[in-house]
Amino acid sequence: MTALANTRRDFPAALRWGERAVEASPGRWTSHALLLDAYDGLGRYKAVRGTLERLLDADSGPAAQAWAARVYWDQGRREDAAAALTDAAAAAGTPAEEAALWVRAGELAWERGEPAEASRYFTAATRADPGAADALAGHGRVLAATGRTAEGVRAYRAALTRRPSARVALELGELYESLGRAGAAAKQYGVVRELVRRSAAAGVNEALVLGALEADHGDPAKAVRVLRAEWRRQPGLKVADALGWALHRAGSHEEALEYARRATDPARGGEVRSAVYVHHRAEIERALGLTASARRHGEEARRINPYL
Repeated sequence: MTALANTRRDFPAALRWGERAVEASPGRWTSHALLLDAYDGLGRYKAVRGTLERLLDADSGPAAQAWAARVYWDQGRREDAAAALTDAAAAAGTPAEEAALWVRAGELAWERGEPAEASRYFTAATRADPGAADALAGHGRVLAATGRTAEGVRAYRAALTRRPSARVALELGELYESLGRAGAAAKQYGVVRELVRRSAAAGVNEALVLGALEADHGDPAKAVRVLRAEWRRQPGLKVADALGWALHRAGSHEEALEYARRATDPARGGEVRSAVYVHHRAEIERALGLTASARRHGEEARRINPYL
């Protein structure tokens, strides 16, 4: 039930079920892992740290290390996250598990602005599991950002053929738009909306994808409504960044900055080193005339990932 609630992004329900699972079986590491996800979604980062300690006390195998890597990443401990993922992938028990871990390592390398390393990890993922759609999407992201746009389009298409994903479909639409292919982009954004609709019908929450789509390619006011509701459900870093950006796109720059600060200020839990989050904050500050701070954060975003 905790896993189901997490998948639906219903983190209050996940918290209730997760606490019951831990109470019923405190020595079972998977109970702590799922509860960790619930705390993360609710922005309760001190509880995340404590839960991770209990998780690793219960188990230190590859799957547990993968969960630890996610926490390290969110804490800005990127080297620790990379080491944990590499160790976990080397000890993975199944090809699918190994592929998922290499994909996560590739995403981390990409966030660190290391496209060649990211590509190697995504290749390792497809070698372990040729059907790994997330690895193909990762390749598409790297190829597009390094100027190999035609190959990037093919990689994204292959990923969507293997497994439809609203997030990947949105990235492909934005790639089309950047190439001046307005018609293909508009068609792809229609695919995103259809995938979000299907997910909602199945009880899966895609509010972050819908918010991003509406903020940049649709109705920013709708994006704000969607993401305000999501903030009430899960006040974590991802939603803070998304809502801040939507408010900025809708013209509410001062309120936008409050959420951007939440996403990037370590004192408020924003320890993850995300080029996207910092770039969004820079653009919001620029709109408010905060030139020096905008310049500083723009430079920081480029240091984190020059390929952003």
